[in-house]
Amino acid sequence: MAAASTASRPRASKAESFVDNKRKEDIRSANINAGRAVADAVRTSLGPKGMDKMISTASGEVIITNDGATILNKMDVLQPAAKMMVELSKSQDSAAGDGTTTVVVLAGALLRVCQSLLASGIHPTVISDALHKSCAKSVDILTAMAVPVELTDRDSLVKSASTSLNSKVVSQYSTLLAPLAVDAVLSVIDPEKPEIVDLRDIKIVKKLGGTVDDTHTVNGLVFDKKVSHAAGGPTRMENAKIAVIQFQISPPKTDIEQSIVVSDYTQMDRILKEERNYILGMIKKIKATGCNVLLIQKSILRDAVTDLSLHYLAKAKIMVIKDVERDEIEFVTKTLNCLPIANIEHFRAEKLGHADLVEEASLGDGKILKITGIKDMGRTTSVLVRGSNQLVLDEAERSLHDALCVVRCLVSKRFLIAGGGAPEIELSRQLGAWAKVLHGMEGFCVKSFAEALEVIPYTLAENAGLNPIAIVTELRNKHAQGEINSGINVRKGQITNILEENVVQPLLVSTSAITLATECVRMILKIDDIVTVR
Repeated sequence: MAAASTASRPRASKAESFVDNKRKEDIRSANINAGRAVADAVRTSLGPKGMDKMISTASGEVIITNDGATILNKMDVLQPAAKMMVELSKSQDSAAGDGTTTVVVLAGALLRVCQSLLASGIHPTVISDALHKSCAKSVDILTAMAVPVELTDRDSLVKSASTSLNSKVVSQYSTLLAPLAVDAVLSVIDPEKPEIVDLRDIKIVKKLGGTVDDTHTVNGLVFDKKVSHAAGGPTRMENAKIAVIQFQISPPKTDIEQSIVVSDYTQMDRILKEERNYILGMIKKIKATGCNVLLIQKSILRDAVTDLSLHYLAKAKIMVIKDVERDEIEFVTKTLNCLPIANIEHFRAEKLGHADLVEEASLGDGKILKITGIKDMGRTTSVLVRGSNQLVLDEAERSLHDALCVVRCLVSKRFLIAGGGAPEIELSRQLGAWAKVLHGMEGFCVKSFAEALEVIPYTLAENAGLNPIAIVTELRNKHAQGEINSGINVRKGQITNILEENVVQPLLVSTSAITLATECVRMILKIDDIVTVR
């Protein structure tokens, strides 16, 4: 009987097997929640009326900033998906320099809509493909909205840099820092490569004291260090012939750690005499080329200069600036249009740089070194940033870096776009209309993507203390009437034509933010398991 019942039961096919999706859903949900938590942490610092964050590090250092990349960089994030949001902010910082908070807030909003789509039973791959299509369409829409700009139109460049600075702690100094950033970038553009700007050609030197108002560009070189005074050498030199050296003017040491015991006084005298002759021989070779200013690279093996060598250099009327950082050498040699000298045997007059004046100047409670009137100066510039305290000084440097990046974006992609949430609302409107044309799940996902983009104007209004629902509704209405440049004017607390208010940003900042945010969300969406390897 038992055998008969077994035979009558249908045999289960091999393809039919139960798959437990609960774990995959839990991991996906945990990743999305972690990403959203990071986005919510920086959301309040978006826009010109955004709040600042005070970051206290383990070492006791305090940083006050509202720069998204800086906040996330200092966060101690452990969850892998949350780390991806931190990396996302870094990517935006290196790609565009500005919009580091926007890209994270946007990714957070996309994760939120993905969570509701997953709860509706839509497969992650379908959502991911729809996000990809929406992103490509968004870039096309933004490009169509953009206004071309020429580098000769200095006012437009200044407006764009000023918009970037308006959301910073030092926003009240935007009228000073924006033109300064534009002039700095335009001065380092190489005519042979007009679309490439290397920000390493712009050196920012911080000096405590004064206010941010005292920040200025220096047509030459600035060092936040003083001239070596040890042996009473010169502190001002006109018609300077400058050498950048990478060797030490001090007695040689053995290659391996050894201790030599000298018991005889005559032998000791002989060692000292040899040392003296060795140093004198080097200084005579330096003096023979006509060199009168030495920039000495910081040495890690032994002292770059000794008291004895400083004494002889002072006697030879050679000005000495020691401890020039290794990573500054390339910038210094490019500016002075000279070659670094690695060995005393290679010391030649043609390797020297020439300047009208090298002098030490008092600034605040310290001193700086200025080299001006450089002959055949390379395409570099130096910016001296001042601030009343270290926190303001650091934030001024970060803000200036963002402004420089914005101008660099405009040099590489010469299009401007309105700010104040205008592009996001226009994208949301056009993608919403496009979603109605699409069929099935795809149209539903694109519609959700369009709704997620409204998070930027919503957050701008919220951070400015306005009624976000009323503002976003009015903004949507204006855009439906064809006013594509209408945006939120947080200073007046109403909807205005943002282009006329001079609130503009580079096209690259917006396209980069949407592309990177979508890429990051698609990656998080595709993860269905976390494997820990010990």
